[in-house]
Amino acid sequence: MLAARRVDALEEQKAEIEAAGGRADIVRLDVADGGSVEAAFGSFDAADLRIDIVVNNAGISEAAPALSVTAGDWDRVLDTNLKGVFLVAQAAARRMQGDGRGGSIVNVASILGHRVAGNLASYAASKAGVVRLTEALALEWARFGIRVNSLCPGYIETDLNREFFASDAGKALIRRIPQRRLGAPSDLDGALLLLASDAGRYMTGSSITVDGGHLVSSL
Repeated sequence: MLAARRVDALEEQKAEIEAAGGRADIVRLDVADGGSVEAAFGSFDAADLRIDIVVNNAGISEAAPALSVTAGDWDRVLDTNLKGVFLVAQAAARRMQGDGRGGSIVNVASILGHRVAGNLASYAASKAGVVRLTEALALEWARFGIRVNSLCPGYIETDLNREFFASDAGKALIRRIPQRRLGAPSDLDGALLLLASDAGRYMTGSSITVDGGHLVSSL
């Protein structure tokens, strides 16, 4: 099941899954809106779908000096990146508990949940919150067979940041990564599959970093 605020953005992923022989459905979901979260999970209930794995991957950022961040800017980032993670995880866990079979929840955080960067105070705070929330939920829900872990990517090349990383400032940042390269989305596959599958069945409350060594580099 693919979910986002803009369902048209998911059509390409749906087609890829189906071309590979799988089945995919799309549902509209605004993670920051509790009503939207319940409606989306209600559609799963109506279709009698059992939820085994949930990946919390919605996220936004507001790059600005902390002195310039408005209350509205702060709320937008925290509502999506932290509140949204909680609402989706809670809705999923209620169904996993009710089903009695447990499941796996993977919250996508960031290396900025473990260290900071300039002009990203709200983003760093939200991702640090995701890491600690993951630990808290893992502790509470382990008795139900529900595993909750976080994945912390470093700098991953996407359509949204490709232009920046082609600039002089972006190239300078890449030189600070010990592997001297950006990650590709596929570099996250191994860690994600470990956390989502039974290969990681004894892991809960864990945080896996995939960042080319960025976290262990000097400040």
